[in-house]
Amino acid sequence: MIGFINKMFGSNTDLTAIAQDGAIILDVRTVGEYQQGHGKSSKNIPLQQIETKIETIRKWNKPVITCCASGMRSAGAAKILNSHGIEAYNGGAWQTADALTR
Repeated sequence: MIGFINKMFGSNTDLTAIAQDGAIILDVRTVGEYQQGHGKSSKNIPLQQIETKIETIRKWNKPVITCCASGMRSAGAAKILNSHGIEAYNGGAWQTADALTR
């Protein structure tokens, strides 16, 4: 499944290895969506708040794998983080990103 996502989004990045090396899983769905179900190790910062949380995210000092419901918002979040010099990858749907840490 991860291989399919990587091909779909044009990435050969091994997200499993990045996650297992300590990357932060960042769920960018709304708080309400997050409360309905989320990965056990994920953090939640809604996409609309990413720009205001750049310094907080930078202090994590780790790569970030973004996720959401389908991969659309997480792609935007990864792009924003990358533009601020933060190593970030689109992990797609939250269930897929959560599976990276198992």
